[in-house]
Amino acid sequence: MRVQVRDVWRTHAGAPHAVLRGLSLELESGALVALLGRSGAGKSTLLRCMVGLEPFERGEIEVDGAVLRGTEECTAREREASLRALRERTGLVFQSFELFPHLTALENCTLAPMKVKGLPRVQAEAQARGLLEQLGLGDKADFHPARLSGGQRQRVAIARALAMAPRVLLYDEPTSALDPSLKGEVLAALKRVDATGVTQVVVTHDLQVARGAEHVAVLAGGQVVERGHPDDVLQRPGHEATRTLLAAG
Repeated sequence: MRVQVRDVWRTHAGAPHAVLRGLSLELESGALVALLGRSGAGKSTLLRCMVGLEPFERGEIEVDGAVLRGTEECTAREREASLRALRERTGLVFQSFELFPHLTALENCTLAPMKVKGLPRVQAEAQARGLLEQLGLGDKADFHPARLSGGQRQRVAIARALAMAPRVLLYDEPTSALDPSLKGEVLAALKRVDATGVTQVVVTHDLQVARGAEHVAVLAGGQVVERGHPDDVLQRPGHEATRTLLAAG
């Protein structure tokens, strides 16, 4: 399965400079990849472009054969068709979880498969229970979000995203809203998902999370300036932006 970002340019309305400046990145199928960079480097913008929540002007994003081109390089009709195909293949776990507070963990994980994919309730619930069990939440299926810890809510959000069977799962700062003591359980959840073969892309400032990834890519100035195995990038950084990031962390 191919996941590629090719020469993507993105400028926010009214901004004097582009946020993404010809950014290119190729991800290995099934890999757990951490995106690092200072605030404003373009990490979250890239994530939102990859899931189709934010447009980009030029370049291409390809996920498992679905190709989305920049708004300057395709018609509105072509873009809409490409967006549908891209969103069928990608999932996003939000920083603030975005769980429905009036629904149980199980109901949060069955709503979209039933409404969007048309799965029968029995099948959707069996799938959701399996995902919650896989993420260590089998005994929390009937709990509402208010009864769960931050780490547990984050894992429910991951299970909900996985219920739509994405090829690529994107995370926007999954540990930033958590107490330090809870970060380990989210990292363990990422490892469990990694074992399923889903490609994962994690935007993070947390070096603990980055060290647990299989690959690290460092963004600066809207481009990927360094990438490789965490042991290489984080212990022997070759770019000044990476050294500055590590010094600050």
